[in-house]
Amino acid sequence: MHEIELNIKEGSYTALVGHTGSGKSTLLQHLNALLKPTAGEVTIGDRIITPTTDNKNLKPVRKKVGIVFQFPEAQLFEETVAKDIAFGPKNFGISEEDAYVLARENLKLVGLDEEYLERSPFELSGGQMRRVAIAGVLAMEPEVLVLDEPTAGLDPLGRKEMMEMFWRLHQEKNMTIVLVTHLMDDVANFADYVYVLEKGQVVKHGEPKKVFEDVAWLKEKQLGVPQATAFAEKMQARGAEFDQLPLTEGELADWILQQGGNAHDE
Repeated sequence: MHEIELNIKEGSYTALVGHTGSGKSTLLQHLNALLKPTAGEVTIGDRIITPTTDNKNLKPVRKKVGIVFQFPEAQLFEETVAKDIAFGPKNFGISEEDAYVLARENLKLVGLDEEYLERSPFELSGGQMRRVAIAGVLAMEPEVLVLDEPTAGLDPLGRKEMMEMFWRLHQEKNMTIVLVTHLMDDVANFADYVYVLEKGQVVKHGEPKKVFEDVAWLKEKQLGVPQATAFAEKMQARGAEFDQLPLTEGELADWILQQGGNAHDE
């Protein structure tokens, strides 16, 4: 990381995009003090972390910011789903009884019912295992949820359900979400702010609409654009006129309907 500076607002849904090696994963580990800065400082809530911060006092920070790493199901290890979800809270001093209440509540949050609590996590499907692993992070009751390619390896339906689940958490619990992804449709559909990283530096940032309007720059960086934007750009090359290129399928559909209405008026 090279003198990187960015702000993630409380209650926001912020996306981080960039090629492999751009610094996304390193940045994520600074967000809950798994890594400490070698220079400068990281402020998480009211905590300021510097190169000399004592590691012993970082537990509250790690509770505040929950990270869902790629393929989190690989970290499951307990004999039952309930024990696995309750492990984190118990480790932070919550009683066994309360930890199991949290396990039950958070299993529901990720869309699985109570019958899974006493099952072995290793008997579940890959998608269900991932939900259990995410429930374990949520049971820590973080204020910020950091997602590192959370839909990697899932089929299209599984991806859709997973992203809708995170959106629900963001909306209903006002949870701050930080999403690392290479899927620009997810950025367009869910994020309210996006940072583009390259070689450890922020090279562009802003609302998705602003960042994605520079299609030529994104192509030059080989980052891609949302499918609706790419389709609209092809339409534009054939004479279609857009005030602003659409980001989502919904925006593109609205534009097409509007054109139909305009043609009808004429």
